Amino acid sequence: MAPTTPAFPQISGAPVAERRPHAYAVHGRQITDDYAWLKAGNWQAVLKDPGALPADIAAYLDAENAYAEAMLADAAALRKTLVAEMRGRIREDDSGVPDPDGPWSYYTRHREGGQHPLVCRRPRDPARPDDLGAEADEVVLIDGDREGEGLAFFEIAAAVHADDHGRLAWSADTKGSELYTIRVRDLASGRDLDDRVEATSGEAVWAGDGQSFWYVAVDANHRPAKVMRHRLGTAQSADETVYAEADSGYFVHIGQTQSGAFLTVTASDHETAEVHLLDRHAAHAPLRVVQRREPLLIYSVEHRGDALYILTNADGAEDFKIVTAPLSDPGRARWRDLVPYRAGLMIRHLHLLENHLVRLEIENARPRIIVRDLRTGEEHAVAFAEEAYSLGLQSGHAFATPVIRFVYSSMTTPAETWDYDCATRERTLRKRQTVPSGHDPAAYVTRRLFATAPDGEQVPISLLHRRDLPLDGSAPLLLYGYGSYGTLMPAAFRTNLLSLVDRGFVYAIAHIRGGTEKGWRWYLDGKREKKPNTFSDFVACARALVTANYTSEKNIVAHGGSAGGMLMGAVANLAPELFAGIVADVPFVDVLNTMLDGDLPLTPPEWPEWGNPAESEEAFRTILSYSPYENVASKAYPAILALGGLTDPRVTYWEPAKWVARLRATMTGGGPVILRINMEAGHGGAAGRFDRLEEVGLIYAFALMAVGRA
Repeated sequence: MAPTTPAFPQISGAPVAERRPHAYAVHGRQITDDYAWLKAGNWQAVLKDPGALPADIAAYLDAENAYAEAMLADAAALRKTLVAEMRGRIREDDSGVPDPDGPWSYYTRHREGGQHPLVCRRPRDPARPDDLGAEADEVVLIDGDREGEGLAFFEIAAAVHADDHGRLAWSADTKGSELYTIRVRDLASGRDLDDRVEATSGEAVWAGDGQSFWYVAVDANHRPAKVMRHRLGTAQSADETVYAEADSGYFVHIGQTQSGAFLTVTASDHETAEVHLLDRHAAHAPLRVVQRREPLLIYSVEHRGDALYILTNADGAEDFKIVTAPLSDPGRARWRDLVPYRAGLMIRHLHLLENHLVRLEIENARPRIIVRDLRTGEEHAVAFAEEAYSLGLQSGHAFATPVIRFVYSSMTTPAETWDYDCATRERTLRKRQTVPSGHDPAAYVTRRLFATAPDGEQVPISLLHRRDLPLDGSAPLLLYGYGSYGTLMPAAFRTNLLSLVDRGFVYAIAHIRGGTEKGWRWYLDGKREKKPNTFSDFVACARALVTANYTSEKNIVAHGGSAGGMLMGAVANLAPELFAGIVADVPFVDVLNTMLDGDLPLTPPEWPEWGNPAESEEAFRTILSYSPYENVASKAYPAILALGGLTDPRVTYWEPAKWVARLRATMTGGGPVILRINMEAGHGGAAGRFDRLEEVGLIYAFALMAVGRA
């Protein structure tokens, strides 16, 4: 097939970043970084106040944003059309399925035209398990639109009610920097108390008496490092430290067991975990460790009666198993297998109810739910027949119930929310996603293919296209990938994609190594010294789709974000000839410099994923061999759109800025290379649901321009 002709305007004068060489040596190797100055020396202050950004960096980013608008100006009308289409597929007054908890059902919904969620509840009859309350009795607890009014960024992280349903702890971020403030709303009056807890991770768990709550405090380097207890009516400065993590490589998270009995405190990195329990209902209960951390031991904990149920990779259970342990003495020596390990069948999630244990498994990229009756030991499966689909469990408030809730969708089938009675095996459809502008699943095809990687591994690909699309290689294709941290990319329904697919695109997800679609081994084979497998898998998927006549070379747009943005940078260096365009969303492209800087928020916890190049020469050389920034070469590159957020604490804004500067200074042809930094948001981009559509519209317009279809 003939290559496509991109539809970008010929505009001269792309910003040129000043070269200010910064030289350093690591393991005897001299490295020169011409654009290190783009990293603000006061980056911690910028996260809290974007106005603190140094003037020279602000001027450069403003110039980049102006250039981006000029390069994409010809697609302004297209972007508006795309946003209107995508908005037309959203039910604007959408509501979640109420989740029962005693006398109330809790849920979130949006009002028509609203950007942010409303947190609501309505009364129900606890004696009737199927009663979710009447819509007419709704009480709005938090009005996100009102709370976010006038703010450039606003995002609610959590809204957690106390056991007596009298108060709600809720947290929000107003900068995009993921520094959340927790407030407490009195639900009788509808007013917030004077209590205000700053610089938290957003998580909150109430004590049983409703007079205090636990939260995670973020340290000066933006790491969740301490668990604190806040007592209502007192100043934050008086809060009690319950747990402090000494190792900067471990992040701290809190939760509570489904039984409601315990606060859980988890300290973990990407390959080791340690869990502590604290009785939520005892005034002076001590924090008790379940099992001290051991290298490479991962586990999570649920509680029932006098036993703990533990999901773990202990004893070589690479794809995890479920064990039990006595609550009184839960150390590893007392762990007994309940659901044994089976190689190749990964247990992703454990959900525990009073009489049932529910687990979500995945085998060869296909998920299923298994229900075990804890009284009889009998098991049965909940599975589906489509080639590729998404299946997820939703954890509700209730423990003494036989009912679980799951969400099913496929790339052609809108999401369905079901309640499933584990005892009677009856399903109740609670919600079917509606597409107001219309959607006919029969007009589309979803498939599961496999690509052969260079080492012979079979890499799954999920794809979607219109049924009437000619499969002769002429179609453009958007290929999405991630491939890190064991994250599974579900083959789920996404209404936004229809704007590309209805314009003749094939959409495909490359389930590459670094994820867990084929078990934990799939993850291990895509990390540290094996990280290059992730990149070669993605290239193999692109070539397989060309061979199968779904598309052709130079007719593919690659898309990935965060660690998937690193993938984009790597494949741009490896196989630029394959792609018409590359979208790198908040891309982790300055891998070597970031992993050498132990002061950055995520660096120490990331060393198990990528390796520590400061301590290990092998890790240094591996990262140097693929880090996108260091491997930019004198050759032609496809059109590139790099997106970042000024207050992003995960992938800092200077990563895409430095990468784009080096690309422009080094490449010999191709492009254009476009950088857009959201000056009012962080890692997740715009928080409002319609504002986010503007960003998606920008990406899709770029993709259409890259293949000459704008």
